[in-house]
Amino acid sequence: MVGIEGGQISVGCQGEVVCCESGEVLEQLPREAVDAPSIPGGVRGQVGWVPGQPGLWACVLSSGSCEGNSVERKIYIPLNKTAPCVRLLNATHQIGCQSSISGDTGVIHVVEKEEDLNWVLADGPHPPYMILLDGNLFNRKVMQQLKGTSRVSGLAVSIAKPNPPQGFSPGLKCPNDGFGVYSKDYGPQYAHCNRTVWNPVGSGLSYEDFDFPIFLLEDANETQVIKQCYQDHNVPTDGSGPEYPLCAMQLFSHMHAVTSTVTCMRRNSIQNTFSINPETVCDPLLDYNVWSTLHPINSSEKVDPKKEFIMVATRIDSHSFFWNIAPGAESAVSSFVTHLAAAEALHKASDVHLLQRNIMFTFFQGETFDYIGSSRMVYDMEKDKFPLRLENIHSFVELNQVALRNGSILWMHTDPVSRLNATVEPQIKNLLDILSNSSVGANVTLQEVGFSQSLPPSSFQRFLRARHIPGVVLTDHQASFQNRYYQSMYDTPENIRMQYPEGLSPEETLEYVTDTAKSLAEVATVVARALYRLAGGANDTSAIQADPKTITQMLYGFLIKMNNSWFQSIIKPDLKGILGDDVPQHYVAVSSPVNTTYLVQYVLANLTGTVVNLTKEECLNPEKTPNAEKEMYDYAWVQGSLDPNSTSRVPYCVRSTVRLSKALSPAFELREWGSTEYSTWTESRWKEIRARIFLVASKELEIITLVVGIAILVFSLVATHFINAKADVLFSIPRDPGAVAY
Repeated sequence: MVGIEGGQISVGCQGEVVCCESGEVLEQLPREAVDAPSIPGGVRGQVGWVPGQPGLWACVLSSGSCEGNSVERKIYIPLNKTAPCVRLLNATHQIGCQSSISGDTGVIHVVEKEEDLNWVLADGPHPPYMILLDGNLFNRKVMQQLKGTSRVSGLAVSIAKPNPPQGFSPGLKCPNDGFGVYSKDYGPQYAHCNRTVWNPVGSGLSYEDFDFPIFLLEDANETQVIKQCYQDHNVPTDGSGPEYPLCAMQLFSHMHAVTSTVTCMRRNSIQNTFSINPETVCDPLLDYNVWSTLHPINSSEKVDPKKEFIMVATRIDSHSFFWNIAPGAESAVSSFVTHLAAAEALHKASDVHLLQRNIMFTFFQGETFDYIGSSRMVYDMEKDKFPLRLENIHSFVELNQVALRNGSILWMHTDPVSRLNATVEPQIKNLLDILSNSSVGANVTLQEVGFSQSLPPSSFQRFLRARHIPGVVLTDHQASFQNRYYQSMYDTPENIRMQYPEGLSPEETLEYVTDTAKSLAEVATVVARALYRLAGGANDTSAIQADPKTITQMLYGFLIKMNNSWFQSIIKPDLKGILGDDVPQHYVAVSSPVNTTYLVQYVLANLTGTVVNLTKEECLNPEKTPNAEKEMYDYAWVQGSLDPNSTSRVPYCVRSTVRLSKALSPAFELREWGSTEYSTWTESRWKEIRARIFLVASKELEIITLVVGIAILVFSLVATHFINAKADVLFSIPRDPGAVAY
């Protein structure tokens, strides 16, 4: 029970209002009132009868089963909308952030301009400090100053609005350096981005190691609460320190893994070998690639070596400094949405079944972390663990960042080293000619990049490491990225110029065709027509047209709100839980498949598959259904749209060629945790991630409180000992005066 009005009455856990002195139940509150958070002092706990004490109720507080205004809630204000920086590891390093095992605490100081750092780094009398940093100051220069001092215990970063005009990318200037095709043995003049720095605004912050916690504040209201607490208690007056109590913050983000992937995976192995209850300290980054083919193939057998495939590829993951904050609007979503739209347009072609070559649509996961998905597919093809072999790939077309075109130009990048091969060069030239010709009459102009420039960071590079394959990478940049927010929290819909009129409902926003959708539809149309030609199509391609409405729905679903009516209608009923209300993120993570993978899978099935007349039982068990060809097709029983005349849905069965394949680095398959050939990224485990603010007293008051507490304890012990020693005198039973002896 918790007292109200000076402790005179208490509200029990089942709604009874109890007098604290007599124990009398004064009134029984309705259940709704007890659950309501507006009841002052209300506690939801466990109530029990105390035997031998009639009229007295005892309430045993239990935070596990009853939540209310406990003492902790009166002291702390939790910050619920935060994203931590966590620890990642590879073969040689650890990067990211962590707190001490019990969390790190510091007095809050708001830093909105660089001059405010002086108080934290030198002048402030109450270190260590927990900094509330303006998003515009979250850069390498400031972070290096904070990294080198013991006066900082942690960092809370507010989101800059509008986005930093100078750009912000915590990624590397040369993404995935060392894991692409260029090395001392292959095009050494292009290795390590010697000719072209692809991400010039990259600060590399995401690849630094910080020994204090750093959190992102996602909610502007919580940021304002912290600032108000700072204004009320911590603002320096006339250059002197503020008086106690002070507003403080505590961040918890202790990581279990240390040093490198080699170390943490070895510890995992030892734990699994010798411990009854092994405790894993890190997990490999993994997920699934999504792929499908234009013509169905037997997924359980090897494809005939004579059959040729055009491989179309893109990545579906992104990253930023903070865990699971990866909007990836330009770096990932723009390309895979365009890819999906091109696949739909091609499937609608009337003579697609007559094409001589097959087309494989591939969506790679984990590419941000040294090409996890593409390196695994190449490995599986080489080891005959995939239906296709590398020899089946006729040519390769990759969609990279495509949403920020200058005018109408889309750039075609090729590998200058493989073009020196007399056999490969004519094939590449033919590929470029077909792409260029496919853009005639469209609002997209394809231009070839200079012969002396290397490929940008791309999945295609992993295939080139294994075999000389004619290929092209399509981008909106000729040299350095147009994207000034690559791998950052600011790579949002605004970055690719998505704009909606004010006042639209969610459903109207889903259907509203933006200029961005129209622009990407033009790119998808050109790609689809080029693929048709590459596959041997000879008819007029003017009918092959990507649908801007489909693209606008995908952009809305993958960038703004996954939980929309279209996505709800195309997924399985048991997967509806993946459609949360949070802003979609596209981090590869360690639990798989992630939401993005599932949704790309079902969107692709919806756009390229066929609705078949099967019952639910037949759809879920196609091996028991005659002529289902389980090895050739995948079957999915999806929710369907809402019936216009009721609240129920109309489910149906979709047959498609969409499949998943593992996107786990071969380094973990081979147990080569120190590999320089394959990605070795792992993510540390942790027990809790949380943040809270509270008022902290001065050290003197804390010491006085401790001393007084000890004194009361000693006095209590002495008094108890004295009372116990004199118990026979103090508690003796007086003799009955009526008992007289004669």
